[in-house]
Amino acid sequence: MFCKSFFDRLVSFFGLIILSPLLFCIGILIRLKMPSGPVIFKQKRVGQHGRIFTMYKFRSMTVNHSGSFVSVQGESRITPLGAVLRKYKLDELPELCNVLIGDMSFVGPRPDVPGYADKLTGDDRKILLLKPGITGPASLKYRNEEELLAEQEDPQKYNDEILFPDKVRINIEYLDNWSFWYDIKIIVYTVLGKDL
Repeated sequence: MFCKSFFDRLVSFFGLIILSPLLFCIGILIRLKMPSGPVIFKQKRVGQHGRIFTMYKFRSMTVNHSGSFVSVQGESRITPLGAVLRKYKLDELPELCNVLIGDMSFVGPRPDVPGYADKLTGDDRKILLLKPGITGPASLKYRNEEELLAEQEDPQKYNDEILFPDKVRINIEYLDNWSFWYDIKIIVYTVLGKDL
């Protein structure tokens, strides 16, 4: 997967340079609209081979909230500006830094918080062979995840019993059928807002 790693580093480097004005503007907006708290949200996630790393995102929630790890559309902890950033996935742009330093890839399973990897058993643990990604086949299928969870009586239970197992299945399938051009297709479909 040398070409995948080379592509990730090269594109993330130039992506950060090209998008730097946008990143700067978003940072200023967060500082003006959400002055209480940091601009960048940092959280420990599980990476390749189960290694813990720090993932970077633009902050979209209030500080010191007591919500769960599952985000639901319309939650009070999500600020108005944060809702816009999340809708257009702009909150995830700082993850380009994670790609550049090698913690993440453009395409792969979304990185989970510690604890979920412990639920993986048998062949399902193969997904830990992959670097987590900004996008991926499971991300495309569940691009409306927050809206879907908002419709559930118990979002956390629905995530743990329905979404998480299905994402694992999709990501194992991605690993077994990986190709560089499949990654390119996923990236293009992500940009166009299309399903695979």
